[in-house]
Amino acid sequence: MQIDRREFLKVAGAGVCLATMGDLSALANPSLKRPNVVLCMADDQGWGDMAYNGHPVLKTPNFDAMAATALRFDRFYAAAPVCSPTRGSVMTGRHPNRFGCFKWGHTLRPQEVTIAEALKTAGYVTGHFGKWHLGSVCKGSPVNPGASGFDEWFSAPNFFDNDPILSREGVAVQTQGESSMVTVDAAIEFIRRHASSPRPFLAVVWFGSPHGPHQAIERDRAPYEAHSRKLQHFYGEITGMDRAFGKLRKELRRLAIHENTILWYCSDNGGLPGVGATGGRGNKGRVYEGGLRVPAILEWPARIPNPRTTNIPCNTSDIYPTLLEIVGLLLGKQPPLDGISLVPLIDDKMSSRPKAMGFWDYPIRGIRTPSKEWMSRLLEAQKAGKEIDDPFRLRLNAGKITKQYPKDTFPGHAAWLDWPWKLHRIETKKGMKLELYNLIEDPEEGKDLTAQNSERVKSMKARLEEWQRSVVRSLNGEDYQ
Repeated sequence: MQIDRREFLKVAGAGVCLATMGDLSALANPSLKRPNVVLCMADDQGWGDMAYNGHPVLKTPNFDAMAATALRFDRFYAAAPVCSPTRGSVMTGRHPNRFGCFKWGHTLRPQEVTIAEALKTAGYVTGHFGKWHLGSVCKGSPVNPGASGFDEWFSAPNFFDNDPILSREGVAVQTQGESSMVTVDAAIEFIRRHASSPRPFLAVVWFGSPHGPHQAIERDRAPYEAHSRKLQHFYGEITGMDRAFGKLRKELRRLAIHENTILWYCSDNGGLPGVGATGGRGNKGRVYEGGLRVPAILEWPARIPNPRTTNIPCNTSDIYPTLLEIVGLLLGKQPPLDGISLVPLIDDKMSSRPKAMGFWDYPIRGIRTPSKEWMSRLLEAQKAGKEIDDPFRLRLNAGKITKQYPKDTFPGHAAWLDWPWKLHRIETKKGMKLELYNLIEDPEEGKDLTAQNSERVKSMKARLEEWQRSVVRSLNGEDYQ
């Protein structure tokens, strides 16, 4: 029998409990409540699209300032090379193929337990602001932010540009302003209301930039007037996002809550072809380094008092288990996780990653999610006192698992990263191809070493396929029975 996640949390009952706080050094001081959490994510910002990572043109002073004072990840990976799946990995700690979120426009499953739902069991108040892209933003949907654990939400179904129409718990609102600043202002309003509350908060702040079409405001384009109009708008969107992020970070300090607030920033996939700067071969949409490696910074002064840079590989799937350990949450019937807790890394006690990473780009098409079109229609309908048919309800049945996927074939492009070795398994109708790279010696993945490492290839292929079988079992619904 399959149960949805709300029933799961009820069934877990006594299995949802709090760990002993004395085991968590940052919380051993009784004067400190559990930390507030702010999770920020860019849309299509590559690893190299940061001044602190050496970009010769971009101006990102606020990101640079945080990178100079916090924990900077030099090898942070998106769980998938495109947006919706990576966002699903943040929400669940699981590879998105486990719940059928293969590409852009696919949704969460109602059976999944999200970080918002988990933290609510520990007393957190939760809010989502900006790009959702894991389902609907209409009232009553089983895959809107409210159904996914968020008490408050001001969200768009996909990326959005300036003066966006956003959904406030299902009610369309026309906003005015630069898109990243609109997102941050909504989050700040939420944070201000809860800053002095005895309940900690989770704020998920997902920008719509620098996704195309790029529409920077004049103020943010001005520093790049020597470049093409296309680059002016692309660079300008990142600078606008940097400016909004700086306002958010400054507000945490003004409210005197920054010491015990986790501020975690990353992107959802690698850089864009033609304009973006990546961290390796390829770009968005590819399982090579350029499609997966993203900028990431974690600031938490109460626990990370001194700046550090880590080269240990980390993943967006690690965010969920890390936060659960920090808060001291144990879920009694937690489905299989792909991420690991980074608490030892936060405490500077991790010298290497103890678990390999699996990636798998399943050959299923993305689904068109035209945010501007849908939100305009919703706004006009609600002005007339009507509601529209939820586009997601019409095209998807996110709660039913009917299709069963084979456990003996694994189509598409997958990879197994056991640092520093990365094995690619590429299966098409013409057959399977394997590629092996040593990322320390060959960060651009240009020299295939399969012929010289037959035993390593055999071992890594076996572990990758074992992981893929586990993913398919989850995909087929076995985790929920």
